[in-house]
Amino acid sequence: MIVNTLWAFNFVSLRGYKSKNTKGMKMLVNVTFPIEPFNAMVKNGTVGHILGRIIDDIKPETIHFTEQDGCRAAVMVLEIANASDIPSIAEPWFLNFKAICEFRIAMTPEDFMKSDLSKLAEKWSEVQMN
Repeated sequence: MIVNTLWAFNFVSLRGYKSKNTKGMKMLVNVTFPIEPFNAMVKNGTVGHILGRIIDDIKPETIHFTEQDGCRAAVMVLEIANASDIPSIAEPWFLNFKAICEFRIAMTPEDFMKSDLSKLAEKWSEVQMN
């Protein structure tokens, strides 16, 4: 019996991984896998190896596997130094799984506090709403 599930593979442990970049911008990356070719890769036993290679190359701070809109998915947190790092993160997912990747900037509480919202509110409080 073939188990058709995302969890039926082994890949590299993330313990001890460090993000590729030590300074930069935190990104939250959602990866959504279409049913195919993922099912075929589960059935032929290649999915774990490919996931392991991608994760080993990208070195996210954390990655969690889940479901999004009825499809298998992953959510990663990582740091990028600049926008030109994005293709090296997205292309392995695109090319191997035909996946959809969504990138969102993420802030720590410290980053949020640096934004000085009260100063921004003061600056923009005179803007009139129609």
